[in-house]
Amino acid sequence: MRLLSLVLAALLSTAAARAVEAQEKGTLGANVLPPLVNPSAPSTPAKELFGREHGPAPLRARTIGFYSRGCLAGGRNLAVNGPAWQVMRLSRNRNWGHPKLIAFLEEFARKVPRVSNWPGILVGDMSQPRGGPMLTGHASHQIGLDADIWLTPMPGRELSRAEREEMSATMVVRADRLDVDPARWTPDHLAVIKAAAQDSQVQRIFVNAAIKKAICREAVGNRSWLTKVRPYYGHDYHFHIRLACPPGEEACRDQDPVPPGEGCDASLDYWFSDAVLHPRPAPSHPKPPITMAQLPAECRMVLNAK
Repeated sequence: MRLLSLVLAALLSTAAARAVEAQEKGTLGANVLPPLVNPSAPSTPAKELFGREHGPAPLRARTIGFYSRGCLAGGRNLAVNGPAWQVMRLSRNRNWGHPKLIAFLEEFARKVPRVSNWPGILVGDMSQPRGGPMLTGHASHQIGLDADIWLTPMPGRELSRAEREEMSATMVVRADRLDVDPARWTPDHLAVIKAAAQDSQVQRIFVNAAIKKAICREAVGNRSWLTKVRPYYGHDYHFHIRLACPPGEEACRDQDPVPPGEGCDASLDYWFSDAVLHPRPAPSHPKPPITMAQLPAECRMVLNAK
């Protein structure tokens, strides 16, 4: 039991840290990392290698591996400005994805003004140019099928570079973490998340448990899409869209299907337990970073492709 408590505390601590990192400000200057002393060493963290790649692997577009342990070949970047979207934190260079994700986001963004009062969406982190583990912020987002959408509507003007690096997304969860903040949560938030969940390409959407509670309470009509909206640590400033593996891509490992039902039953209570809302401090024994040997073998080809 004590081991389980320690593991839970570590997970909660890591999730909280990543939620904070997601809101960290970017930089207006050049984000240049120093060269590695011995990049080919087996012990070199894969995140140090993939984090230094500035462009995509010039290969056929493919997702390789699992969402939290894989890479991306032939990635495309989402344009930083579109008719109904703007990309945030440009200094991170994380607006890359599989062509299926790019096409989905472009179409989803255009749909948002039709289902809500939002002019469009603000897009946070997607993937790095070649996917793979990231230096900061995420365990997933490695194969080009994940995207964070801010819980802030796109303004009716083009944001400046400084605004994209420094402004924060909207925190819609109440201070006690038990429900959404009624001064910030709106029917438009529900409509936008619903529009994403109803797309057949979407495998899951991750939100804060308080957001899931509000959606369970407020959704009307056909509620079958609710099963895709899953509570998870953090996600109180943004919601996380995950696409299923593209058809025919055998190297891509899909996540297990979502459990049946709306997810609005007693299982939701766990996320409001004292252990989750007020975890004990985690022991300082960080997991060792993923190395290239722990990724699919094809990821080395992706990393080295010229």
